Amino acid sequence: MGWNYPDISFEQLMKLAKGFVDILILASGYQSSGLPAHWDADNISRAFHWALFFENVVTHLCNVDIYQDSVEELDAALFEMTSDPSFPQGLAHLSSATLRRARGFILEHFIQNLPLRETHLRAVLTAAIEMDLSDLSETQHDNLSAYLNKLTLQNTSLKQVQHRSSGMKDSIMSSQDEPPTNENEKCSGDDFTPLAIQELIRRQHAVSCISTAEAVLDKVSNAANCSICKSDFILLGEQLKHDSQLAFMGSEEMSVDIFTWNQWKSRALSYFIDKKTIRLVSGASLIFSGSKNQWVQVFQQLNISDGNRTDNLLEMVELLLLGCIASRWNSLVEYLMSVSYDSLPVSNQYHLLCNFVFGRSLNFPQKEDSMNSKECGILDHLTGLIGGQLHLLWKISPILVAVSIPSWSPLFRFYLSEIESQVKGDPSIKRCWSCGQDKGHKDCELAEKIWCLYIFHVCDSQIIHNGSGA
Repeated sequence: MGWNYPDISFEQLMKLAKGFVDILILASGYQSSGLPAHWDADNISRAFHWALFFENVVTHLCNVDIYQDSVEELDAALFEMTSDPSFPQGLAHLSSATLRRARGFILEHFIQNLPLRETHLRAVLTAAIEMDLSDLSETQHDNLSAYLNKLTLQNTSLKQVQHRSSGMKDSIMSSQDEPPTNENEKCSGDDFTPLAIQELIRRQHAVSCISTAEAVLDKVSNAANCSICKSDFILLGEQLKHDSQLAFMGSEEMSVDIFTWNQWKSRALSYFIDKKTIRLVSGASLIFSGSKNQWVQVFQQLNISDGNRTDNLLEMVELLLLGCIASRWNSLVEYLMSVSYDSLPVSNQYHLLCNFVFGRSLNFPQKEDSMNSKECGILDHLTGLIGGQLHLLWKISPILVAVSIPSWSPLFRFYLSEIESQVKGDPSIKRCWSCGQDKGHKDCELAEKIWCLYIFHVCDSQIIHNGSGA
């Protein structure tokens, strides 16, 4: 039968739905240009009116049997709209069920999706209270007293919501994945304040969970470093014995001492489980969850000023590198923790690395066999962004460069050729590859880069190309 709702045409409703999507995008805190979106109480109140309009219309449609065909047509049109590659992926679940609880949905965007500054929080609460008071004034002579009495009666219900949200599952589950609660379904037009309080409770608990996770992460990092330090003493005897044998045999190549090796492993592991890195990889996962056109626009719209151009480029390069390995994060960390001490001199590691990379070009799988199309797209964009500015990779954590760029990539060959030029250009490098003194020492940094490439590309290349799970 198609659309048969008499109060508004299908075309008008879809036009308004597209406008509501624009409001939701701005409610998330940013304009399409990437600049911050600023909201005051008046504009937030207008957004609430939009949400209330959709709740009323869609609820009426869903509650009357003769309008079920209209609901199906609305869902089909919304699905077609959200399936467009340029549609915001964070709103891809938009449907009649979402619009039926539009107030809670838009409040989530106002409260959950951006830094909750005091001015923004005040504007949201002011708009919510004014909406509730305005609706009560239509039926109550003393709307303020009625409002306060209603809040008092709802206090017990809100405490129950807070108690339910105390579980980890509720705190990490986004509201779009949850069915509408009974409280949300029964809310009338004067219930914006309780909804706002519920969202604030959810945000508060989410922040608490994040703080707890960060504290645990710090303990894991400290425990990992302590474990590596303890292994120094266990392997020191073996190291001294091995070095004395080399000296007795008159070997010209000094093996990597256990302290230097553990310093490299500790720095690599510390980078992977650092709080900043975790946030960056989470952000990279979100950015690259969209289509290529969308995430390319994100990078193109970054406002790069002359004063901090290099810093911004470094952040973009790091995000792109993390995007290449986000799906293999767990397996990369697990492998790094499992790597055992190897006394092989760095010069030998370097030669093995070169033989591995340049000696397997004929039988190495093509890139489409080792990386998915999304990762290939990220790598292509990264290569274009870097151009001839190899110094950008030199300033990134060597372990990230090693695991992110596959050996078949021209960018990897470019990176390895720069290492080769430095190795051949300075004969003194061989004499201090295992000095282990100053981590800022140029030659030791070069040795660390070679070690990172060696343990991932030579020792276990499977983790680079076939790892999974994040």
